Amino acid sequence: MAMAALRREGRRILLSTPSPAAAMAARSPAVSQPEIAPHGARSISTQVVRNRMKSVKNIQKITKAMKMVAASKLRAVQIRTENSRGLWQPFTALLGDAPSVDVNKNVIVAITSDKGLCGGINSTSVKVSKALHKLTSAFMYSGPEKESKYVILGEKGKVQLIRDSRKSIEMTVSELQKNPINYTQTAVLADDILKNVEFDALRLVFNKFHSVISFKPTMTTILSPEVMEKETESGGKVGDLDSYEIEGGETKSEILQNLTEFQFSCVLYNAALENACSELGARMSAMDSSSRNAGDMLDRLTLTYNRTRQASITTELIEIISGASALEG
Repeated sequence: MAMAALRREGRRILLSTPSPAAAMAARSPAVSQPEIAPHGARSISTQVVRNRMKSVKNIQKITKAMKMVAASKLRAVQIRTENSRGLWQPFTALLGDAPSVDVNKNVIVAITSDKGLCGGINSTSVKVSKALHKLTSAFMYSGPEKESKYVILGEKGKVQLIRDSRKSIEMTVSELQKNPINYTQTAVLADDILKNVEFDALRLVFNKFHSVISFKPTMTTILSPEVMEKETESGGKVGDLDSYEIEGGETKSEILQNLTEFQFSCVLYNAALENACSELGARMSAMDSSSRNAGDMLDRLTLTYNRTRQASITTELIEIISGASALEG
């Protein structure tokens, strides 16, 4: 009975003998785990990699959903945009588009979006607006009657322009695209701008839609009736209005006033739709790129996870074999 107890005690001592790797780690000085672990994927915990993979998968689901939402909205907005081009083109032929006319009061209407994640369309509009503001200011001689102001449509343009052009901002409008853009809403906004902003030339800056992956920064100039009459009297040809005969009791000034207001509302309506269409196309492209990048990242994380798991399995096998060899020795 005493011999049986001695055998059990000897077996317990043998089982509790540390492996060579553990004994070496115990004899070595204290070193942190990242320093003794190999560089690369094997020093990463599998739980950390799994959490990262889960986060990337959730982001990929969101980007795919945003791409589908933008694609579903794009077709309807594209049809309305193409139909709206027939409104302002006759006015351009009748009243003209003279971007090189030098006037005293320039108002730059920068049309941007309220939401982000749509590529660089907002940055493009802001850059063109800043360059146009600088260009019109360069043509101006020093004098109190010369000025150039901003009217900003969209929260993103407001955030970017307010940093260094706060004093030049005359008016801001947000949440223009909260509801589907219609002509009534745009006509009310155009009337509000005409009543509250003094101008000699309105210069609208927006992104003209060409395709899902292509949009072009565009500027349209609308002259005030007084400037248009002055340009006509000085011999400059602004549009084809002079080739028509005026009938009725209205004077040319009254007709120009009415036509200018209607032209601005039509051009603003088309510009808002063009920019909204460009925004949806740019968002589709941006979300598609994000989804593909998330897929590539998932592939790399999966490879890292498999390497880490295989390294841990190999380490456990080495410890088991070393322990068995120590017991046999």
